[in-house]
Amino acid sequence: MVEKLAVIKAIDEVIRVDSKIRPEELDYMEQLADVLDFDSDHILEAREVEASEAVAVLKAMPKDKQQSLVRLMTEAANADGEVDEKEIRFIYRMFSAAGIEPEI
Repeated sequence: MVEKLAVIKAIDEVIRVDSKIRPEELDYMEQLADVLDFDSDHILEAREVEASEAVAVLKAMPKDKQQSLVRLMTEAANADGEVDEKEIRFIYRMFSAAGIEPEI
């Protein structure tokens, strides 16, 4: 559950970082909730997780899960059709802090 909360926190932060939550981003989060089996209570719980704790959990994840996170965070940033510079900066900071190297 700790890993799931860290992933939810990372994706939620991407969506919220530009201070504009668009309907398409909410739709993306709902679809993700169905796939990863979480609900709005999990999102609220994830928001309470300290950033440093989430980063430590993401850093410890296996490489294949880290690469899945790369895709999910990128999809979240692009969910509304506009990738904001704040979203890009947040994603790269998160990858750097967690030692994740995106495979292109």
